Amino acid sequence: MKEYSYRTTGTCAKVIRFSKTDDGKITNVSFEGGCNGNLKAVSKLVDGMTAGQINGILAGNLCGSKGTSCADQLAKAVMAAD
Repeated sequence: MKEYSYRTTGTCAKVIRFSKTDDGKITNVSFEGGCNGNLKAVSKLVDGMTAGQINGILAGNLCGSKGTSCADQLAKAVMAAD
């Protein structure tokens, strides 16, 4: 299992941390900052999914006029993980 930390841009959450298992599953997602309750729910919902699954669901979700969201940034983060 490998640990990742992703610095976000354009969101209230500043950092996303997660683990990627040897078989490609994303686990232990946590956000530093942002809307605590909503981001805890997102973390629970994506636990055990692959980066592709998370990207397929969350990429392009926007928060107001920001052009991104914490969920969109999570999609970017897991896709950037090697």
